[in-house]
Amino acid sequence: MSATLATVSYIGATILFILSLGGLSNPESSRRGNLYGMIGMTIAVLATVFGPQVTPAGYVWIIAAMAVGASVGLYAARVVRMTQMPELVALMHSLVGLAAMLVGYANYIDPAAAGTFKGAEKTIHELEIYLGILIGAVTFSGSVIAFGKLSAKISGKPVLLPGRHWINLTGLLVVIGFGWSFINTHAVADGMIPLIVMTVIALAFGIHMVMAIGGADMPVVISMLNSYSGWAAAATGFMLNNDLLIVTGALVGSSGAILSYIMCRAMNRHFIAVIAGGFGTEGGVPAAAGGVQPAGEVVPILAAETAELLREAKNVIIVPGYGMAVAQAQHAVYEITRHLREKGVNVRFGIHPVAGRMPGHMNVLLAEARVPYDIVLEMDELNVDFPETDVAMVIGANDIVNPSAQDDPASPIAGMPVLEVWKARTSIVMKRSMASGYAGVDNPLFYKENNRMLFGDAKKMLDEVLVALKG
Repeated sequence: MSATLATVSYIGATILFILSLGGLSNPESSRRGNLYGMIGMTIAVLATVFGPQVTPAGYVWIIAAMAVGASVGLYAARVVRMTQMPELVALMHSLVGLAAMLVGYANYIDPAAAGTFKGAEKTIHELEIYLGILIGAVTFSGSVIAFGKLSAKISGKPVLLPGRHWINLTGLLVVIGFGWSFINTHAVADGMIPLIVMTVIALAFGIHMVMAIGGADMPVVISMLNSYSGWAAAATGFMLNNDLLIVTGALVGSSGAILSYIMCRAMNRHFIAVIAGGFGTEGGVPAAAGGVQPAGEVVPILAAETAELLREAKNVIIVPGYGMAVAQAQHAVYEITRHLREKGVNVRFGIHPVAGRMPGHMNVLLAEARVPYDIVLEMDELNVDFPETDVAMVIGANDIVNPSAQDDPASPIAGMPVLEVWKARTSIVMKRSMASGYAGVDNPLFYKENNRMLFGDAKKMLDEVLVALKG
């Protein structure tokens, strides 16, 4: 393939990637967006493999690597459940970071690349290598820790070291100092020492950064690491002089940064505050004692009584949360929704931007269960409708429906936009227990006069509700 044809292919792939991002911005067009992305990636891979920079001798290694990667991908697609998507995404981000690190080291020790650049070009190239490995190392270690937290292999509680900000600042200064030393070295062997020291510090920073972030901020962490992986890919593109990698990495990095901003705004948090950590405890712990306790009495409800309320309702809003994902109750939710809609009940879903463990987590689960896209609405679209809603049903959500965000200025989640389910005629909260959410604060919603608590495993309780509805 000629260089001109490879360039044209790269331009076509870039256009398809942009169309893919546009399609993924809406659930109804997400399938088309995924298709554009797959076609664009196929074109990009073929243009690279058969491009002028790859010699026939390298085809054996490339085909072998692609076969291994495709096998792992197919296996993951078959065995990973939809509820495990957040940790899979984090794991994929770690591989992007690892690839950026390995490419950086390989590019630095490559004799052919070393003799190509002179003077200012050599300085710029070495800066690209240094930054690429730095971003890749932070992305790799941070994503591994995020995977551990999301899969419950590591506690979701933030680990806050004494003087952690000073530790981070010291590490940054050391990285800058060794970066100066790296750029001013003349021999490859001399440059390896500052490069290795920087890599170790970057890996440690990635671990420290994500360990300090609590469970409530994990959706922001996922989008943030997505952004980092994009910038790592862009840095790799600069190292390899590959225009497509630069553009694609910039698209992923910028879209991830925008998504992180949206997530932070949805939680009334500043990005720096998220990185500093400290918000959110491990899920499922009792609320901390002390302070002003919610007034009122918790009123439990049975599945049969829940079915009766749903049967008599005309307008129902369902608010899914992480508890629905853990219980894998999305299919039972769909069956109840289908039954109610067949009876003429107006059923809609309210999705909070940070519900679950990654952006769009609830949308993905509902789509898997074949819930129609047109009844799955964002928080801002539904909040005005709660006063006219007969039943608001909360399935495994907590902080995103907590009235303290509006009523208690001293609350850790004060100012966070929430779904105002308490304004419905009756709200029903499904939980295993009275444990607090990931923010570690009690929820006054549980004690309101118009609220009922349906305790138990979400899937088991919803199956009982469905049986009672059909009965």
